[in-house]
Amino acid sequence: MNMKKLVVFTLLVLLSSAFRSHAAGKVMTLQQCIDSALTNSRNIRQQELNRTSREIAYDQARANLLPNLNASAGQSFMFGRSLIADNTYRNVNSSQTSFGIGSGITLFDGMRMKYNIDARKAEMLAAKADLEKIQEDIRLNVTVAYLQVLLYKENKQTALSQLELTNQKLEQRAALVTAGKLPEGELFELKAQLAREELNLTRTETQLKLALLDLAQIIELTDFENLDVVLPLDMIDAEARLISATEVYQSALLSRPELKAAEYRLNSSLVNVDIARAAYFPTLSLGAQMSTGYYNLNGVPNNSFSQQTRDNLSTNVGLNLQIPIFNRFATRNQVVNSKLAVENSRLEMENTKIQLRKTIEQAYQNAIAAQSRLEAARKSEQASREAYRYAEQKYEAGRASVYELYAAKANLTQVISELSQSKYEYLLRIQVLELLK
Repeated sequence: MNMKKLVVFTLLVLLSSAFRSHAAGKVMTLQQCIDSALTNSRNIRQQELNRTSREIAYDQARANLLPNLNASAGQSFMFGRSLIADNTYRNVNSSQTSFGIGSGITLFDGMRMKYNIDARKAEMLAAKADLEKIQEDIRLNVTVAYLQVLLYKENKQTALSQLELTNQKLEQRAALVTAGKLPEGELFELKAQLAREELNLTRTETQLKLALLDLAQIIELTDFENLDVVLPLDMIDAEARLISATEVYQSALLSRPELKAAEYRLNSSLVNVDIARAAYFPTLSLGAQMSTGYYNLNGVPNNSFSQQTRDNLSTNVGLNLQIPIFNRFATRNQVVNSKLAVENSRLEMENTKIQLRKTIEQAYQNAIAAQSRLEAARKSEQASREAYRYAEQKYEAGRASVYELYAAKANLTQVISELSQSKYEYLLRIQVLELLK
């Protein structure tokens, strides 16, 4: 009876602890976990900084089309001979104050600035696609960790159910032994089975804690001990969403961010060839400047500051044409290097498509295998339950030993565990295919 009380007390403690943890814990859905990971990810923050930098480069490329405007002011002092108003030199000290404002704009540069805008835009879009790729990877990692937690939660529940069942059998047999209807030896195997199932429960609890820790680390949550998750309703109907690898690949070609990023980088490389070729063309620019000054000579009558700034005011407008003739083959080599970069970008894009197709085909085959395993596990679970029910009936009728009963029970427990693993593996494979679309 002491053993019976100890077992009951242990179960009550375990159930009470589990209830308190669930009641006080933070229950999160899959979407909440994904949102938390996306919000807290440092990789996303770094990529957002890179994207912002690319946006600034694109804005600057467009701003380069505008004219510039600069103002200047200067003050100088001369000692010794100075030029005075009558255009003669005299040994006097003098000072000069100057002011100016100027503006310039490029009228033609071989379309270099226009191509530069196109290149910077492509790089900006590639940075945005890279950010989407990181977000997709995080969604996949969170989904894997989330399903792992669900698996171990179900394993723990299975272990608790088996422990409760064994405890009930132990109580029934202990009552019969006390009444003298069964020998005491009948209890030994039951107690050994109970100890094994308590050990299995401890093992599943440890696995669950480690899975929760892994999930909490991915979503950047510090308090993992109070974390709990729920099974998403949309995962229950996941079996109806199994589609072929060809459909997934065709959809991925239109939407996958890594393909978009590779395409944008190829476009940028193509435009860089035009930028390099633009150096063969002349550059024509327009400039305008307005300036004035004030002169002060010691010992010589000087007009007032306002009078001199009006009298010395001058303006000029001019065109400047620069024609490239020979620059030691720098332009030619830049064009060649740009073409090589284009070929490299094409190869990278083809490699990205090939790798994506391989990933999708592997994911589809894994989903097919997981589906077959799940169907087999379901059939095995039904058969094992019937076998255990039959063994239990024989045991109650005295036609089977306790060893036969718990051999059937151990087989059922293993099959239930395999069914759980098959179910969550299949759910995971379906989710992977959905994320690859």
